[in-house]
Amino acid sequence: MVKESQKIVALDQDIPVIDMSLERSRVSMQIVKACETIGFFKVVNHGVDPDVISRMEQESINFFAKPVFEKKSVGPVVNRPFGYGLKDIGLKGDIGEVEYLLLHTNPLFLSQLSSGNDSSKFGSAVTCYVEAVKQLACEILDLTAEGLRLPPHTFSKLIRAVDSDSVLRLNHYPSSDQFLSGANLSDKSVSLPRVGFGEHTDPQILTVLRSNGVGGLQVAFPDGRWVSVSPDPSAFCVNVGDLLQVMTNGRFLSVRHRAVTTGHASRLSMAYFAGPSVHAKIGPLPTIVTAADQPRLYRTFTWADYKKFAYSLGLGDNRLYNFRSRVDEQDELGF
Repeated sequence: MVKESQKIVALDQDIPVIDMSLERSRVSMQIVKACETIGFFKVVNHGVDPDVISRMEQESINFFAKPVFEKKSVGPVVNRPFGYGLKDIGLKGDIGEVEYLLLHTNPLFLSQLSSGNDSSKFGSAVTCYVEAVKQLACEILDLTAEGLRLPPHTFSKLIRAVDSDSVLRLNHYPSSDQFLSGANLSDKSVSLPRVGFGEHTDPQILTVLRSNGVGGLQVAFPDGRWVSVSPDPSAFCVNVGDLLQVMTNGRFLSVRHRAVTTGHASRLSMAYFAGPSVHAKIGPLPTIVTAADQPRLYRTFTWADYKKFAYSLGLGDNRLYNFRSRVDEQDELGF
């Protein structure tokens, strides 16, 4: 259960909502400000086709309604952590009231997912959705680069690469009512929010998330507040990942967030995690370090090294601490 001592403030308090149809320079500066102050924002008028979203949502609903043995047949059988999961999160014993499907987004896997009569509709929906949110993520990252006065595509080229290690995770959070069967209703604990997906940051560059009309997402602000994020069918939620915090030398914040299960309805979310090639070198961009006139906060590493380390830790552990810069390290990036 979620700790009562953690202060939850009003719904959407201080959550930036960015209209992407506004003048480009204005949008880029709003994105940079949101990434600096919170590491989280919503975007509206984003250009993603509503039909693509609704198809993906309906196919996700259909998938999670299947028997468990059928759900386990989708995705790789032995290539953990990909495929179907129930309650177990990661490889270090974290659990939550969630079932999920984690899919790689490389073209080869998506083509295999779309083959066969039973999975063709699901695979087609996934492919179209991934392409749409990838384009949205690239646009947001290009706007970010513009706001930071960096060369075009500084960030987006990392996820446009053919060997980009981006993934899609579909999450289904049952309503809290489903856990009350047989419970003592006089026990106050049964009415408390339950952890669907525990507190964590995302290790990749950027996350683009869409959920149905049921709330549950909460974001940690730098001042210690936890803010509940309202579900908005017209919006995508966007958050900074660990790698973007590193590349901006700590200027952007990789936001801690979590999902809780409450109320009488199930929550469905679809999260696209934009990641680079496993061979990509990640470190503070020299332009940003020089402009800020500050030392490098992080050392250079590959995404493969960071991902391996991230999977060796618990969900809520601080990963970036072990990648802080050494004073004798020289810049190795070729940006």
